[in-house]
Amino acid sequence: IFDPVFCYSSNVWTADMLTKVMAYFHAQEVMFTLSSLQMSIKSYLKNLLYQPRQLLSEFQQLDQQQFQTAMKYLFNSRKDRLEMGNISLDWDKTRERIFQSPGVNRTLFLVTLDKCFLALSVLDCVDILSQVLHVSAVNYLQPDVIGSLPNVLQEDAFRNLSTVFKDLYDKTSAKTQRALYGWMKQILQKSCNMSEFNESTSWVSAENLWILGRYMVHLPLEEIMKISLNEIRLFISYDNATKQLDTVYGITPELAQAFLERISSSGFDMRNTSTIYRQDSFSFSFMAVLGLLVCFYDDMEQMDAAVARALLHQMIKCNQLRGFQAEVQKLKSQLLNIAMQNQTLNDILGSLSDAVVGLTSSQLESLSPDAVHNAIATLNQVSGWAKSQVMILSSKYLSYEKVLSFYTVSQMGALVTGISTQSFYSMNPKDLSQIIQGTTPQYLSDLSPAQQQGILRKIAASGDFSSSVKDIQGAFFKEISLSDLWKQTGYNSSMMKEKELRRSQALCLYELLSKKYYPVDLLSTGQLVKGVTCQLIESMGTDFFLNTFKFFEKNLHLLSPYQVNCLAWKFWKVSNASIPPFLLSVLPIEYLEYVSGPLCVPFIESLGKTEMNLLNPSLHKKNAVLQKVQECLNGSIADEYDVDLLGNLICHLPPAFLRGRMSLKAMATALHQFKLCQQLSHEQKTEIKYKLLELYGSPNNWTAETTLDVGPFIALMSKGELNVLAEKFPDIILQIAKTIGPISSAEELLSTVFESVSNASANIESPLSRPDCLGTRAPSSDEIIKLAEANVFWSVQELKCMDAGTFDKNVELLGTVSGFNSSQLIALKEKAKQVWGSLPDWKSYHIVSLGRIALALNEHEIEELDLHSIDTISVLSQQTEWTLTQARSILQGFLEDSGQTTSALKSFDLVGLGAILCALNSTEIMSIRTAEFSAAVARIGLLFCSTPVLRQFKKMTESVFSTATSWNGSILQEIGTIAGGLNEDELKAFDKNLMPYFQPIAIRCIPPEIFQTLSPEQIANLGPENAAMVTRLQREHLNASQLQSLQLALDGARTSTPETQTSASTTQAVQTPAPSAPCLSGLGIWLCAVFSLHLPF
Repeated sequence: IFDPVFCYSSNVWTADMLTKVMAYFHAQEVMFTLSSLQMSIKSYLKNLLYQPRQLLSEFQQLDQQQFQTAMKYLFNSRKDRLEMGNISLDWDKTRERIFQSPGVNRTLFLVTLDKCFLALSVLDCVDILSQVLHVSAVNYLQPDVIGSLPNVLQEDAFRNLSTVFKDLYDKTSAKTQRALYGWMKQILQKSCNMSEFNESTSWVSAENLWILGRYMVHLPLEEIMKISLNEIRLFISYDNATKQLDTVYGITPELAQAFLERISSSGFDMRNTSTIYRQDSFSFSFMAVLGLLVCFYDDMEQMDAAVARALLHQMIKCNQLRGFQAEVQKLKSQLLNIAMQNQTLNDILGSLSDAVVGLTSSQLESLSPDAVHNAIATLNQVSGWAKSQVMILSSKYLSYEKVLSFYTVSQMGALVTGISTQSFYSMNPKDLSQIIQGTTPQYLSDLSPAQQQGILRKIAASGDFSSSVKDIQGAFFKEISLSDLWKQTGYNSSMMKEKELRRSQALCLYELLSKKYYPVDLLSTGQLVKGVTCQLIESMGTDFFLNTFKFFEKNLHLLSPYQVNCLAWKFWKVSNASIPPFLLSVLPIEYLEYVSGPLCVPFIESLGKTEMNLLNPSLHKKNAVLQKVQECLNGSIADEYDVDLLGNLICHLPPAFLRGRMSLKAMATALHQFKLCQQLSHEQKTEIKYKLLELYGSPNNWTAETTLDVGPFIALMSKGELNVLAEKFPDIILQIAKTIGPISSAEELLSTVFESVSNASANIESPLSRPDCLGTRAPSSDEIIKLAEANVFWSVQELKCMDAGTFDKNVELLGTVSGFNSSQLIALKEKAKQVWGSLPDWKSYHIVSLGRIALALNEHEIEELDLHSIDTISVLSQQTEWTLTQARSILQGFLEDSGQTTSALKSFDLVGLGAILCALNSTEIMSIRTAEFSAAVARIGLLFCSTPVLRQFKKMTESVFSTATSWNGSILQEIGTIAGGLNEDELKAFDKNLMPYFQPIAIRCIPPEIFQTLSPEQIANLGPENAAMVTRLQREHLNASQLQSLQLALDGARTSTPETQTSASTTQAVQTPAPSAPCLSGLGIWLCAVFSLHLPF
């Protein structure tokens, strides 16, 4: 069918080339017009993109010359457009579309491995592999595929390809990493003269060690000990050795110490802190050469303070290690003690690097303000601070500086979060304006909502707010209230590009800016798409809508399910033949009938790239969509191509389908995708477990790599299986357990971790002399750090017997354990009293460090605390388990200790109080000043208070935004749960078109007896997301007509503009690709078409 003369006879196309092509087809008795030829080839190309297995087959049938041409145009063409006569192809877009298809990418990867090294130069093939792997999902690199890599390569090609694999190290599975190490080792060994090596010498030369890069962590211990000392010395002298050793994040203590031993034996003095010289007169301390190996340095005998400080300086990078943080903390603690020999903490604070994070609050409290000031250049770069530590150090620094200015804040770095809200509010507005202009943007986002509100309120009160608004970037902008936005002028569309907006802000700003800017200018900002109403979408002309849909598609994650539903209906109305397939899932269930045959693949592919819950909040609708997906897959997940196609849809497939319809071949690829799923059900996890056991066999026989790859799913294994894994791979199990959530999701795993750590530790009895602690093992710092959530298994008695120093050092970590019961929390609270003294003596930083332990304080104990600071209250309010009595005590304590009444509260006080506000009585709520309530209303609208409290908040809201019946969509979005305080008459009075603008969390807060007063029309217009939030109790109060309307809303039915509604049964069918002509059944003609005729598709 394909005569190469037409495609390859000339590199330059002549004007009569099209005529020759048509003459060729006519000679073959295939009658085509140019137009029909273009359409057939266009259809064939689409089919190939959606049938990657067929594409693989077509590629495999290409001869060498055709393959070279395909690779040239796909990977080496520098042309943006290809033109011939009046036919033009946007080649950049074409390639982008090819590379965006996961199945096509896999095909390109496999065919490159299969054919490239035979057809093209080795270096070209390495370059192509690099491009394919960087633009595609790296799970193509499965262990079995590594066996297809060439085992004989030119030196340059091997180095280039190994560099690619080093770059992709973190994106590949543990099994693949091990397989790639084996491949590299095989080639490196071949390149060596193996006759020079025997059992006592190693193939690992300095150069080979450098080529291995991060894969050096897979060297066996015995191989490391055989490396020639000359080669080790040579490797350490390389300029890039430090960079390489800085990236061995997966190294274990045993391997690190083996390398350190060889380095020491090779003649380097490990303790030489003086400068050594290397090429180009580059100089640095020898300690710096060791990279992450320093994290496991263990030769402490007779070490002097200078060496200890040098080591600590290098250990700042150790938090990048995969695991072993308890060991690192222990080493830092030992070095800290040595570094402080014959010196005070004040003297050496600035030379301790990030080991200062290991200092207890009492040690930090003992520092002088002068010492903190002198060490600020070190302290401001340290990460990993606890909130209490930052509070102490900030206070010390500011007591030295006296005046809080822009300059002092800019010097503080990470310590900025320790500045009190009141201090920010007391600052000069001009200094605050400079701060929010982005001098320390990475730290501004770490400020609490109360601190951010304090800054904004001061600037707003200064009259300089309008000029400052444009400079507020990122998430900070979301804290500006709707009222304050209304008051300002001078907004423009370009200033919105760097800001994050709440939906209420976006609705307000879009309406405001649309009066002087074109919609394209607003949509191109990104965040403003949140403010596009259905009425706006409906009013768009057909051409304008189709041309601007790309802005919505690009920012789909910013849209609400209601907006997506509106887009789907608009698209269906103006161009149902070209509607993006995923939008069909948003329309009522009957529209899924249009998804069949050739439309199946684009439907699944587009859904797999989208968040399912955004499209279908309703469980019923989601199940219907998943049923259609299963039909499209012909009832099974056959192989890796199906997994590629599904994308994150795989997270939603029903358990029965996973059990009976997923092949083991597919499971091997799907494991990585399953690990990314956020909300797998217990039933789904159980089926995944059985698949894993089927794939990998009994955990008794698993390797370390298998265990790492299974990752969080080991929590599904039986206690016996977990015990085996914990015995074989204790460090890996510990590493995985750190990523597991609360105890409810992994009790057996956490229990196994606790037993493993306990058994590995010596039975240390408590140093306390109390009789009731004799024979009781006390938790150590090392154990507490390793256990994390598994600390929940300490008995009450063991917690009581904890050493005071251990508690002081680890209280913040213990306060994060979500599974502690009330008895354990009480034991820890009593330990806090024992360590810190009586409650009135506790400082703010003590209270803040308690975390969940604070929940054990009863109302009388809360009354004794010093609660004058809103920053203390802000931290306490983050706990969600307070009783109403406790919350009332915290509220009273704050008001009394700060000398305020509710009428004096500022907006930042209201924001900081958070959930504690639910303890206010009606008189107190009504005494809050309107201006302050207005500034905090969006934050208050996130609280789940009782209905009586919400009703009082609703009354306050009316003092800000006028009567409820006058509220618009942006106000409803702003006030959130406060809408749950509306009465029957107010709720009934809302226009049905405003119903989608209630926040989903507000729907849950409407009492059932109030909710039932909504008309069927109002309920039908709730929108999919709000309808999905209706509770069982609310449903039980609805009549048949209302329930029918609720189902319409859940289905995404069109109700607001019936005159434009189009029947699914009478609408033109969705266009599907036309069948390709019989004569176009080979990739040869595909190449001719794309790379020669340059046809657009």
